Amino acid sequence: MENIRILIIDDEAPAREIIKHYLNEVESVEVIGECSDGFSGLKTISSMKPDLVFLDIQMPRLTGIELVEVLTEKPEIIFTTAYDQFALRAFELNAVDYLMKPFPKRRFLEATQKAIGKIRAGLGNKKPASQILEKQPEAQPSVNRIVVRKGNAINLIPVDQIKFVEAQDDYVMIHHAEGKAMKQQTMKFYEENLPKVDFLRIHRSFIVKVAEIKRIEPYGKENHVAILNSGERLPVSRAGYSLLKDELSI
Repeated sequence: MENIRILIIDDEAPAREIIKHYLNEVESVEVIGECSDGFSGLKTISSMKPDLVFLDIQMPRLTGIELVEVLTEKPEIIFTTAYDQFALRAFELNAVDYLMKPFPKRRFLEATQKAIGKIRAGLGNKKPASQILEKQPEAQPSVNRIVVRKGNAINLIPVDQIKFVEAQDDYVMIHHAEGKAMKQQTMKFYEENLPKVDFLRIHRSFIVKVAEIKRIEPYGKENHVAILNSGERLPVSRAGYSLLKDELSI
């Protein structure tokens, strides 16, 4: 029987040492590496393809949640964190388990055996996180940045730099101050998670930052178009125009 290949990603060395110490009591596992930040963890997952990852959430530069979002396929994940507010989001990402630091050995071994059981039975989840994320908890705080992947590069787009979001079949195109970026996610996700005080869905294919709108012009008999500060023209549906009238007092 082949060993279960394990990667540990945590920015705190003592936390990584505790996990390795506890794993000494688990048969048929092999720690193939450890990383101290999300970016190196992402690269290591892509290159070494572990079966199981112990993943911290609060890390500098790239959080554990953001890391999972940009994986096209993913190993089994056990989140390890000192913060309980991410638990619901973690399970929405189909994590095997969620360990609150400091976790007792018994709890750790229970989570590890559960993950090993899923892997041995071939029941592991391999869906892209973008599909899993369509199921969102009802009460989520607004996002403050978007993580996008282009080849091997990871870009962090602050929400305050987003001009508008455009539907592109199963993807969205995020138009921002530095250009544009494609991400496999739904318009519904952005409608629900971008700050509602700043963004409006003006059309089934467009969500716009209200501050980017220079003016609204009639277009045809009953339609309108939004002219942005950049000169770009976005269609406005009747429902979108009603929202804009209330927002802009026109």
